[in-house]
Amino acid sequence: MELLLKRKYYRDGTNGELYAGPSFISYTIECPDLMNLPGKSCIPEGRYRVQRRSSLRFGQHLHLVGVRNRNLILIHPANHALSELKGCIAPVGSLSGPGCGRNSIAAFNRLRELVYGAINQGQQVWINIQKAR
Repeated sequence: MELLLKRKYYRDGTNGELYAGPSFISYTIECPDLMNLPGKSCIPEGRYRVQRRSSLRFGQHLHLVGVRNRNLILIHPANHALSELKGCIAPVGSLSGPGCGRNSIAAFNRLRELVYGAINQGQQVWINIQKAR
């Protein structure tokens, strides 16, 4: 399965649209682009492997593998990038400003079910992150 994240960059955050093939999944929020500064910046554009992961803090969530100079880049619920994300990606149901959104838990659950279903069927899952045109 191939996911596509189309980003728009703003001073206070990064917003995106996430697709699986031609199908829209959700909007996304991330920290602003601060040149891949760990814990403060969105990750660089590129193609990354997506794996399932579990932790006490986020329960079942997603992990991006192979991010240059970064580790533990996750996809998990959050509604405000600057206060809730440390370089991770959060799906949201709607956008409310740069790096801000609403209804993240519902949007994340839809994405998690889709990705876990593909992984359970033996598929590899990738996310291609690029600037929106």
